[in-house]
Amino acid sequence: MITINNISKSFDGRKVLSDISATFDKGKTNLIIGQSGSGKTVLLKCIVGLLEADEGEVYYNDILFNKLSFDKKKLIRQKMGMLFQGAALFDSMSVEKNVMFPLDMFTEMSKEEKLERANFCLQRVNIINANHLFPDEISGGMKKRVAIARAIALNPEFLFCDEPNSGLDPKTSVVIDHLIKDITEEYNITTLVNTHDMNSVMGIGDKVIFIYEGQKWWEGSRNDILDSDNKELNEFVFSSELTRKIKGL
Repeated sequence: MITINNISKSFDGRKVLSDISATFDKGKTNLIIGQSGSGKTVLLKCIVGLLEADEGEVYYNDILFNKLSFDKKKLIRQKMGMLFQGAALFDSMSVEKNVMFPLDMFTEMSKEEKLERANFCLQRVNIINANHLFPDEISGGMKKRVAIARAIALNPEFLFCDEPNSGLDPKTSVVIDHLIKDITEEYNITTLVNTHDMNSVMGIGDKVIFIYEGQKWWEGSRNDILDSDNKELNEFVFSSELTRKIKGL
């Protein structure tokens, strides 16, 4: 579980986040949604420690993460998996080497153990017979699946996904969404997904936090969204073709 209390962040005197509190549950897909520029990416970066919040607290389980020393933060980071927007695979490394990278960095496993773990993770995301291919030899959807395999290589407690469907076609996006949800439930991970894709929200959003102009504007499940009377949320949600169809508009 991750808990944030009263998170605020400013840049050059401009407040980007204002007094945001939320709890992100274990074994659930927790989504942070909002328009571009709403502050959701800054919030995610504050949670993982890529940015330091000006005010507030970030707890990983019962540990106050943002007040830890660098070395103690590193111990928590070893329990994190990251899926970046563009997959962020290393072009000079094979699929297998990309998945083994965090194992090389953070473990003392033998080469055989690393290979076994990498192969297990690749099989879990349905990547077969592609170990020795390079990123420019595989599709965008396969890159995202390899990136998920790398993100779970260390068997993380916490998984962070930044716009996981960016650049993917709708069919592949659904595959990635359900892969993230299945892995979250199977390994009981606390998963945070930063997205503006309403298809993802309506498909896998166990818990949804809507950020509007740097504030937490609404909170609920995907089942609550269609019945919400929150004006700004509705304007954001019903600009989506999917939700228009669901609502019969």
